[in-house]
Amino acid sequence: MNIGIIGTGNIASYLLEQINHKQLANGRVTAIFGRNQEVGQRLSEGFEADFYTDLKSFLNLPLDIVVEAATVEAAGIYVRDVVASKKDLVVSSIGVFKNIAFLEELTTLAESKGTQIFLPSGAIGGLDVLQSAKAAGGLERVQITTRKSPASLGIEADEERIIFDGSAFEAVGKFPKNINVALVLAIAGIGVEKTKVRIIVDPEIEQNTHTIEAEGDFGRMQLQVENNPMPGNPKTSLLAALSILSVLQNKDRALRIGN
Repeated sequence: MNIGIIGTGNIASYLLEQINHKQLANGRVTAIFGRNQEVGQRLSEGFEADFYTDLKSFLNLPLDIVVEAATVEAAGIYVRDVVASKKDLVVSSIGVFKNIAFLEELTTLAESKGTQIFLPSGAIGGLDVLQSAKAAGGLERVQITTRKSPASLGIEADEERIIFDGSAFEAVGKFPKNINVALVLAIAGIGVEKTKVRIIVDPEIEQNTHTIEAEGDFGRMQLQVENNPMPGNPKTSLLAALSILSVLQNKDRALRIGN
């Protein structure tokens, strides 16, 4: 499997290390696309993957799957072209689908091209439960409470306080770089308007914490995940990068667990 990566940041570096050096996926990252030529060249030399600054040249390569590991803004520019070029796609910047119509458009395009779009679980769990619970329309309530350090949120705070309490739609608009988890939860569950989000800044914590609660015909669920940050990037949980690696590891396996 030939893998391409859009982006030259922490997640891209992590995937290159795990896949090209440690061989933890059935394939290899053969190409990187990005705008930062200095970092891109360094990654290219360090992991033996070609670096491109021209998207067309990148997408003309015989890539089986492309991982978007950049930003919401970059995803909005590039992911449609990836699907149009008949490449499978992994999207890490889930915030690009705040406009659900864009997700529906991209899904329709993927169906017409015979490709797949993967939305990793990111820094949370419980998505299989939500998808199963809503299968017959019986999922009634979903809420996520996220507790993060000031550094992780990019703000200053001397004490614990709630900085947001509203819908997933509103949360992604106000915190696009920090709250992708709310959107993927909403997509898996009852939608961006009905999914409730509470964000708490807490200067005493070192780990980002997500508590997911759901109720419906299936019963009740409460799941808490305490995430370690990626080395050198407190705004990104290590589990987010691991969830992308997991997608790549399981993409072509005959046995799949869960939904």
